[in-house]
Formats: sequence, C-alpha cells, structure tokens
Amino acid sequence: MRIWMKRLGFLALLLVVGAGFYLVMREQPIAVDIASVTAGPMTVTIDEEGVTRVKDVYAVSSPIAGYLDRTTLDEGEPVKANETVIASIHPLDPPFLDQRTRAELTAAAEAARSAVALAKVELQRAQTAYALASSNYERAAKLEKTNTISISQLERAYSEMQLEKAQIDSTEATIKLREAELASAEARLQQPTGAGAQRLDQDCCVSIVAPIDGVVLQVLARSEQAVSPGTRIAEIGDPRNLEIVVDLLSSDAAKISTGAKVRITDWGGAEELQGVVRRIEPAAFTKVSSLGIEEQRVNIVVDPVAVPPALGHGYRVLAHIGTWQRDSALQAPISALFRSDGDWSVFLVENDRAVVRRIAIGQMNDSHAEVLDGLSADMRVVLYPSDVLKDGSLVELRSVSR
Repeated sequence: MRIWMKRLGFLALLLVVGAGFYLVMREQPIAVDIASVTAGPMTVTIDEEGVTRVKDVYAVSSPIAGYLDRTTLDEGEPVKANETVIASIHPLDPPFLDQRTRAELTAAAEAARSAVALAKVELQRAQTAYALASSNYERAAKLEKTNTISISQLERAYSEMQLEKAQIDSTEATIKLREAELASAEARLQQPTGAGAQRLDQDCCVSIVAPIDGVVLQVLARSEQAVSPGTRIAEIGDPRNLEIVVDLLSSDAAKISTGAKVRITDWGGAEELQGVVRRIEPAAFTKVSSLGIEEQRVNIVVDPVAVPPALGHGYRVLAHIGTWQRDSALQAPISALFRSDGDWSVFLVENDRAVVRRIAIGQMNDSHAEVLDGLSADMRVVLYPSDVLKDGSLVELRSVSR
C-alpha cells in the first residue's frame, strides 16, 4: 500500500511539472487592435491653415503733405460713405532757418521795405505833377473861352493832366507790389512756434472722408504727425464680405480646381463652415518654412457659403480642400498598412491567427486608404502592427474599432 502511495505521489509530481512546462513553453497570443474593412463614401482633402480677409479693403491715405490731426476713430467703428471724417490735415509749420538763410531773407525784407519807401516818394512826386497839370488845364480852359489860346493847346494841357493821373495810378500799383514783396519776405522769416497754438486759428485744409460704408479695419496713423502724400492713415472694409486665403505647396495646388468644395473648421465656432474655391492664383511665391526650407507656395482663394458674425478680418481657420471624392469606396485604415517587399500589406485576422495579405491601394486621406485589390468588406485587419507580429502569429483581441 505504501508503495502505491509513493507511486501515485511521484506520478502527481510528474503531472504538475509537465503542466508547468506546457504553460511556460506554449505559444502566447499577441494582444492587438482590430478594425474592419468598410465600404462607403470617401473624400481626399488637402488640409492647410488659411486667413480670412475682406475682399475689398480701402486704404485711406494722405493726398497732400501736411500735419495730421490725431485720428479719433478706433478699429471696429462703423463709417458712412462721404460722411464720416477719417482724418484732418493742416498745413505744415515753416521750417527752421539757418544763420545764412536768415541773413539773406532779412536783407531781402530790408530791400523790399526800401522799395516801398521809394515807391511812396514817387507817388508824392506824381501827385504834385498831377496837381500842376490840373491847374494848367483849368487856366487853359479859361483862356480858350476868350480865344486867347487855341483848342489844340487846351487839348495838350488836358492830355498832360491825364498822363500825370495815370502816373499816380501806376505809382500806387507799384506801392502795392512792393508791399506784397515785403510781406512775402517777412513771411519767409517766420520760425516754427508752439505747434498747437499756431494751428488753432487755422481752418483745416483737407478733411478725408470714408470712401464706402463699412467699418475701420486698422488705424495706421493715430497720433498727430507730419505726413507726406501717400501716407496710409487707415484701412476700411465691409467684414460681411469675406474671403479665405490658403497658401499651399505648388505641388498640392496643381491638384485643385476652381469650384472644389472646402470644409472650414477651427475658426472658433462649434459648427463647420462650407466654402468653394473661387480662384487659384497663377503665380507662386517663395516662402521659408519653420524648418528653414524654401518652398514654392500658391494662394488659393475660397468663398465661404455663409459668414458668421463672429468671423472677422485676419482670422485663422483650417481649410480642408477636396481633391477626390467617391460615393462608395472599399477602404481600410491607414494604421493597418505596412510595407512588405516593396508592396503594401496588412495583417488579416483568420482563426485567431495573423495572416499577411498583399493589397493594392488607390487614394489615401488622413485616416483611410482606398483598397483596389486584395480585401473585401467586413474583413478584419490588425491596427498598428508591431515588429513581434509575424505571419501566422497567434493574436488576441484587445479592442474592436469600427
């Protein structure tokens, strides 16, 4: 009996050791994520950041050189065409004079003052001559009545009187001319004084009004300052008339056509906006990326179907521009694809085993790839296959993603 007990105990020990070896040496399943191959609508888009802008931006600039008053309008204020004053421009102050220029202008003023005095002396001489000619004419008129002198002598006296009167008029005009020259010379001698005090007594020379109904988008010259012709003062536009500009790589822009549908997201609102490509600019430009690489970019102009009130000028958005679309396409997750001997492949799950299947793919978007050959709908594929996964490996379902 004791012998049989020892045999049974030894046998039990062998069974335990064998079971342990089996548990240790048996193939362990690999935990994987699995998704199904589906058929349905598929769209390929090019995703890029864009910026909103008002279609017609009016730049208000100075038409003349002058001194700009402080701009009282702020960004966002509404303006009315031909009514709202954007800016007021006064004449510039006279420039500072150096010593040489001041001496020259002082001499010119003294010369003008002397010319005025000389013209007044000439006026006195002309007035005296006119008085004498008038007296001679009166005597000649009395003598002609008594036939003491001839009519021709009377006419000669009258002509001399008229000539002296014309000389007075000429001298008076000369005095006015010399006084104007003196005023001009004295004006050139004026130096800049207190800027504000000098302009308070002057009327504004130019008032610039809004060219359209809209709002102030940007004030470029707010403080008082001297401006030259063409100085930009403000920008005005209608924020209800927006467009979106997206700059793409030239290789991506070549895939897009006018009229392509665009989804607009990440603009700050909860809803997704819709748009249409209106224009693809014909010329590219060079832009340096954040990595320091020069890229050829092309501007794509998109018209949003509806503009929400919260969207304004210069806002950042994310545009998804459609390049390819199919109502029904067999598609597999991109995360299931990998390269095997130069071909695209996936791991199918069959009878809890991973089986390598080579496939042919077409279009690809951010999440799925179009399957042209090698798979059918509802087949299950392994997501994110790791290096430990081999053809025929035992797998264990970790989660199911549809």
